[in-house]
Amino acid sequence: MYSETEDVIRALAENAESVCRAYLPAGRREGSYWIVGDLQNNPGRSLFVRLTGPASGPGAAGKFTDGATGEHGDLLDIIRERTGISRFPDLLAEARAHLGRPQPVLPDAPVPKKAKAPGGTPAAAARLFAASVPVAGTLADTYLRARGLTQGGMMRALRFHPRCWHREEGQTRSLPRPALIAAVTDGAGAVQGVHRTWLAPDGQGKARVETQRRAMGHLLGNAVRLTPHDDILVVGEGIETMLSLIEAVPGLPVWAALSSGHLGAVLLPEGLQRLYIAIDRDPAGRGAAERLSARATGVGIGCHVLEPRLGDFNDDLRANGKDALRQHLAEQIWPEDRQRLLG
Repeated sequence: MYSETEDVIRALAENAESVCRAYLPAGRREGSYWIVGDLQNNPGRSLFVRLTGPASGPGAAGKFTDGATGEHGDLLDIIRERTGISRFPDLLAEARAHLGRPQPVLPDAPVPKKAKAPGGTPAAAARLFAASVPVAGTLADTYLRARGLTQGGMMRALRFHPRCWHREEGQTRSLPRPALIAAVTDGAGAVQGVHRTWLAPDGQGKARVETQRRAMGHLLGNAVRLTPHDDILVVGEGIETMLSLIEAVPGLPVWAALSSGHLGAVLLPEGLQRLYIAIDRDPAGRGAAERLSARATGVGIGCHVLEPRLGDFNDDLRANGKDALRQHLAEQIWPEDRQRLLG
């Protein structure tokens, strides 16, 4: 049976080098592969796209793998990541445009009385955040406190939604569940996306579902800005990881990029003099720190990595307490910043 999606993916694979040159221009061809740093188009040699091979199966043309993060997929995934397009029909339209194919002619349909904005857009993310309530006294507060985090109720970037729709992959039915909602904002403070963490009914942990976290909107380059910054910034991956640093050092200028891939691509603010990168202790976290550090030092920003004793800083906080975490951070912060940041 004919599938237009499969046909487009096959055509992209047949033109793999053209796709890579258009959407990953920081890379270059080496033999049968296109080599680049990552899906954010940073320079490097971690991600490789196969340019030749069979139409499907092992070794197929158009397949990519990121050796640092383990991410893999096809050329349609690369186009989605590089353009930020979330709706699949729009993604196919972008692929058709690159291939020079005409867009399909659709039959006339009745115009709805009121157009509904598609899900996954910044507008949809902003509506969800606006429909949520402050964290203090909610199940989200209970959840954070169970992880040793007492400052969540004071974070304007965090809110709680008691009935946030959740659907497992491959399922058609959505169910409302309580969720911690985090605003992903740009440099102007506008909501570009949200991150949802679905919670157990009593707030004592995450919901017992396969997909416990999910983001929507435009995340690339943006972050969850937990506390204000000036010329010093601390940026890391997870919300709970970065809240742990605030627990140990209240007032620390902290952002959460949400993942190692987004950490490596976060857009740094103007006027920044020093950047601290709080990593998770895994290869993906170290790789993201290297990419972000290279970008920062390339524009004259002093950069230093903060490393946990355990898997991440929330593990450290829960295992050793905030005083021990504060001392561990003090040992890693530049001497000229200790008085200013630690008090």
